[in-house]
Amino acid sequence: MTTMETTTARYSWGGDEHIFVEIDEAMSLQAHFRAMAITTSLQQQRPDGILEICPANASYQVRYNPDVLEPRTLLAQLKDIEKQVGDASDFSLSTRVLEIPVLYEDPWTTESAWRFRSHHQKSDVTDIQYAAQINGFANTEEFIEAHSRSPWFTSMVGFVTGLPFMFQMVPHERQLVVPKYLSPRPSDTPKQTVGHGGSFGCIYSVRGGGGYQMFGITPSPIYDPSQSMPDFDESVVYFRPGYIVKFIPIDRDQYDDYVNEVEAGNYRIKAREIDFSLQPYLDDPDGFNARLLEVLHDG
Repeated sequence: MTTMETTTARYSWGGDEHIFVEIDEAMSLQAHFRAMAITTSLQQQRPDGILEICPANASYQVRYNPDVLEPRTLLAQLKDIEKQVGDASDFSLSTRVLEIPVLYEDPWTTESAWRFRSHHQKSDVTDIQYAAQINGFANTEEFIEAHSRSPWFTSMVGFVTGLPFMFQMVPHERQLVVPKYLSPRPSDTPKQTVGHGGSFGCIYSVRGGGGYQMFGITPSPIYDPSQSMPDFDESVVYFRPGYIVKFIPIDRDQYDDYVNEVEAGNYRIKAREIDFSLQPYLDDPDGFNARLLEVLHDG
């Protein structure tokens, strides 16, 4: 059984209206889950004067009105919630597990990557070839298998509207680690690019600049400002912190079929509602992931 180590959070003032709380210096599912448990508890209690609560990868930030809520009073409440949460082993998150198809080594991100090789660590290979090399894989096929084998936990949503940052649910020694570009691409990261920087995966919701390595592209819309697609009745963005993603490699014909569904307004992201607790995952990561994927494909 793997136990969760609990560190004491570090509290910092951000001007007159913010408190920044660092749960841990390093990102881990344990640190992130504690941040989610604390911010969920704060949201439920929500004293007068709280303006915004923003959870992040291994930290969170609170914006408050100092004319309504005395700063030291808020600080004391946050420290009290931290003690109550402890290692967050009792915290259960109601969330979703999703299936996201990916055309790896697609022509659009590959073309963009070649145009920006002067911004990259290696000018003679593509992003995914570089990622395979530095992670010790013999080829990109092995890397794609590792990238898509285990699910990814959405730790935060932001940077551009609806972009999910994701942390793969594998033990530390199996984490895929790839540095960002030496300097960002100023433009032409295709919409719905599946990228990676450090230990984090992402899906770019819109076309634009970016510094993450580009591995492929998904036909699944994750941002719909018109809210015309079936998955966007409640919000213009699809992802929420806590969503769990399983990437599914597809070929070009499958990709084109999905795009046709999107253009016809019929495409739906495959999703199942679940309750997620961290300790069962820590006890048996591979077994937990296998059971999680059974839920995704049940029915």
